[in-house]
Amino acid sequence: MKVTVSDLRRHAIASSLFPHTTLRRAIGRIGFIQADPIRSPARAQDLILRHRVIGYQAGDLERHYRALKLEEDYLYAYGFMPTQTWQLLHPRKRRALTREERKVLDIVANQKHLHPRELEAHLGKSLEVNAWGGSSKATTRNLERLHYLGLIRIAGRVNGIKIYQRATISHEPLEPAERLSRLVLLIASILAPLPESSLRAAIRHLGYSAPHLAGRKGAVASLLKSGALESTTADGVRYVWPSGRLKRSEPEEAVRFLAPFDPLVWDRRRFEHFWGWPYRFEAYTPPAKRKLGYYALPLLWRADVIGWVNVSGRGNELTIHPGFVSGQPPSETTFHDAFAAESERLRYFLSAQSEAE
Repeated sequence: MKVTVSDLRRHAIASSLFPHTTLRRAIGRIGFIQADPIRSPARAQDLILRHRVIGYQAGDLERHYRALKLEEDYLYAYGFMPTQTWQLLHPRKRRALTREERKVLDIVANQKHLHPRELEAHLGKSLEVNAWGGSSKATTRNLERLHYLGLIRIAGRVNGIKIYQRATISHEPLEPAERLSRLVLLIASILAPLPESSLRAAIRHLGYSAPHLAGRKGAVASLLKSGALESTTADGVRYVWPSGRLKRSEPEEAVRFLAPFDPLVWDRRRFEHFWGWPYRFEAYTPPAKRKLGYYALPLLWRADVIGWVNVSGRGNELTIHPGFVSGQPPSETTFHDAFAAESERLRYFLSAQSEAE
């Protein structure tokens, strides 16, 4: 049977927006939740989870982080992950520590949990140049480097600030080739189905998150050959996904406001091919050049992303400003009812955040 773009869209929606479940099960099923610190109207990780977790409210991930035994680390982006994912990334190849890093590690090791502010009390607030050419506190940079090496871990957060503790790697690592295959299949599963070129681009991030695993360039071809990945070509674009039948069920009659980093819209190549218009994340675009808005949330209606919304205010004064690719919203009453229902879900989701503030 010929596979169409419509088939691929339905599979993407059914696979990514699975029936609501518990927070633990949702994170385990996805295997990775991308993080972003911007809160407009909430952080990306919360906006992603609200579509997949029963009764989810902004901040639940942070509140239950320790009980869920999660880790923070870099996969193809920075985010939250279950232990099983984290173990595929570690141990990373170690290097000799600098004197400053050894000092920081000793301080962290001697405390149950450490706030960066406590470290500054020991070492001061000197600055150093960061990767973007700006300045970062040297203590923060040392913590980040030790975290990357797997020597310390994020024990939780307080008001968004990372709290650190000494890490111990006690698992027996799989063979490197098996670890690489599982990481590639995990990324393919999170974003499935996606253009093969997009999967290869995402895998390049493993050069940072798993630099010790050789064979990244040939990983997709190897998995296709073994049958672990399947492929098809639609409109001249080759798509890949983990082996298994495509889900062709019709999406529900629902409106969803998606995070800019939601797996369903993460790949911009696929977004434009699926829905026929270019979505852009414009938080870092000068205001005068923005076309959609500072933190525009893609608006999914049934199986189509028909526009976006911008959210402002809080509580009962929350205002949702929609924009539509066609210039007008759908005329059906069912759309307007679904839009109102999603707006109410968003208000409930944000209510815990509003009360905390």
